[in-house]
Amino acid sequence: MEANSANNIGQTTSGGGKFDAVILCDGDFPSHPNALAVLRNAKYLCCCDGAGMRCMEDHGITPDAIVGDGDSLPTEFKQRHKDILHMISEQEFNDMTKATRFCMSRGAKRIAYLGATGKREDHSMGNIALLAYYLDTLHIDSTMFTDHGLFTPVSGSHVFRSFIRQQVSIFNISCSKLTSDGLRWQCFPYKQLWQGTLNEAEGDSFTLHGDGTYIVFQTYETKK
Repeated sequence: MEANSANNIGQTTSGGGKFDAVILCDGDFPSHPNALAVLRNAKYLCCCDGAGMRCMEDHGITPDAIVGDGDSLPTEFKQRHKDILHMISEQEFNDMTKATRFCMSRGAKRIAYLGATGKREDHSMGNIALLAYYLDTLHIDSTMFTDHGLFTPVSGSHVFRSFIRQQVSIFNISCSKLTSDGLRWQCFPYKQLWQGTLNEAEGDSFTLHGDGTYIVFQTYETKK
């Protein structure tokens, strides 16, 4: 049941080919099969700075582009791969956002993110929160894959594919109204980030109705 659950959610979410671009950040390198499928099937792979070097030297995968300020890359590496290296020195945005804007400049509107969590917790929280900014301000359709599940930013009402006992967490960003169908506990417009965590799907789909933006996390596996 658990393996089937992970595969079912992966069938519609983890194929890298459904995205215009895949961005690999410099957090924990993906290890879950669903996340690795996104990486291996990427139409266009863009790495953030140090993630590009790790991707090439540790995993033998050459990205289409490496984007960032270059502060974590050795001079020799930058010279050797200057044809795919795009240096952006401004410091208003982090490397994940620089990579996002770069991919947008190439026409990408559907972007998957990998390696955006792990290592420093403040970086992980910031990267997850950026998904709402990408949706509301950059109008990007994005999904962030971790080794445990996936984050999806949504505005308004949305139907999510799921499975029985899939763990679901909802992080309200700007909703004053928020309800649900198909979850174990009814949603409401949470005032605190922790209030919408640890809900559970009751079937093969659930629906959220909101009047603003929220971020949903869904696990790959059923609750044990």
